[in-house]
Amino acid sequence: MRRLLTIAVAAAVALAAILYLVAEWGRAPAEGAYRLAKADRGEIIATVTATGAINPVTTVIVGSQLSGQVVEILADYNSQVKADQVVARLNSDQIRARLDSARADLEQMRANKLVQEGMVEKVKADTDKARAAQVDAEAQVARNEALLADSEKNFQRQTELRARGFSAEQTFDTARTTRDAQQAALNSARAQVNSAKAAILGLAADLQVAKANVTAVTAQIAQREAAVRQIEVDLRNTEIKSPVNGMVVQRNVELGATVAASLQAPTLFLIADDLHRMEIAASIDETDVGRIKPGQRVTFTVTAYPGRTFEGSVKQVRLGSQTVQNVVIYTTIVSIENPRLELLPGMTANLRVETDRRDNVVRIPNAALRWRPPSIVPDAAAPASEAAPPGQSARGGAGAMRITEFVEAIKTELNLNADQTKEVDAAIADMRKSFAGGEQDQSTRRERGRAARQDLEERITVLLNAEQREKFEEVKKRLIESGGGRTAQVGRVFVTGRDGKPQGLTVRIGATDGGMTEIVSGLEAGRDVIIGGGPRADAAATRGPRFGF
Repeated sequence: MRRLLTIAVAAAVALAAILYLVAEWGRAPAEGAYRLAKADRGEIIATVTATGAINPVTTVIVGSQLSGQVVEILADYNSQVKADQVVARLNSDQIRARLDSARADLEQMRANKLVQEGMVEKVKADTDKARAAQVDAEAQVARNEALLADSEKNFQRQTELRARGFSAEQTFDTARTTRDAQQAALNSARAQVNSAKAAILGLAADLQVAKANVTAVTAQIAQREAAVRQIEVDLRNTEIKSPVNGMVVQRNVELGATVAASLQAPTLFLIADDLHRMEIAASIDETDVGRIKPGQRVTFTVTAYPGRTFEGSVKQVRLGSQTVQNVVIYTTIVSIENPRLELLPGMTANLRVETDRRDNVVRIPNAALRWRPPSIVPDAAAPASEAAPPGQSARGGAGAMRITEFVEAIKTELNLNADQTKEVDAAIADMRKSFAGGEQDQSTRRERGRAARQDLEERITVLLNAEQREKFEEVKKRLIESGGGRTAQVGRVFVTGRDGKPQGLTVRIGATDGGMTEIVSGLEAGRDVIIGGGPRADAAATRGPRFGF
């Protein structure tokens, strides 16, 4: 009997516990406790994530301008090389034979030039000799002219004497013969002068020909010298040299291989200029490229070193774009230091570019900006009575944004009753009417805005009690007199009021890191904001336990 009683009591206790749990379970969805998070102070680091490949700043392709067989390789992978250091050699036997032949042709042309220059000198000597003969012939002409004149006078004298009978016939004949001989000698001397002149003209032509031959041979010598220099260049090109100081990162040739350079220079080596300084070519989406600026700090990781973070800075955002799978991307160059040569060319880096940084600011979880009570449509962030005055956009413009915050702040932070809220709405409506005057210049709108704000403040102040007026002054100082500070967007968060129900606050938000968002104004640090939970719209329909078997 006692055992049955004990079992009955235990069963009753268990049944009561089950009924209690079922009751609590049924009430939980209806009451729906809110999940809260506290607005705290800290840093906000806005970042853009991307991936890219690590590469040397400068990678030099070392190729061959000649075709030939590789007979020597003097550098291998990871070899440190200096500028002008020989890293490979091609077979040069044929080129050396061509060089010897070209040099022999050059010497032959130089010998021909000496011959032609000798011909020039000979023609010049013959010309001088011909000119001397001309001078001698001209002297003989002058002598014979004088002798002819004397013989002519003697002949005339003998002719007169003969006519008078005083000259013998033999003397007359001698005088005439002497005259005729002198005339013939004069004619011969004149012929020799003409012959010397003709010889000089012929030698002048020969001199021009000899000089032309020298010029032609000189040109041929220059041509042979150019051929020799070209072959010497080819001979030097059989030695493949590094153009820079660096490290061999790739070798594409083997000993004994034949290099063919008929169409383009083959790549034999890839030499990185300096692996202590490298770059990352990161692909940035067009939606984020506007936030990237040179000099921004970059952190990145590579899979080769798990748990380690490296740093760099943005060097350049290249203007040329690429379209990959219908997405426009821009290449951003990030400069990095590699003092211990840990980062290798080709590694994939996962980057985070710090586009904005805010220290010691009020921040809240992004979930607080997304949460809305079930009865509020997500797009309805502010009541219609808080619209901006005519001429200003309700969603744009710092003035409209501050007025919206101002009205929301006094409604929520001052705990207005129904009558006060009604009077505030009426004051806002009157302020809107005061702006319904058409287009006006900027100074007039500014004066009217200042007067309307002052009238609104006076009308609201009259409605408040002492405690509310003190808070009202704080709101004015924070939102109106401060001028709003830096540019920010309007956000909406909810806090729990004194009655336990959510109350909306319009805040100005700044930078975000994806998890936390900066609060520029409208919410102080230390205050709890709702990030989730709360009663569901169908709580009544779902009341009671649900067993998921």
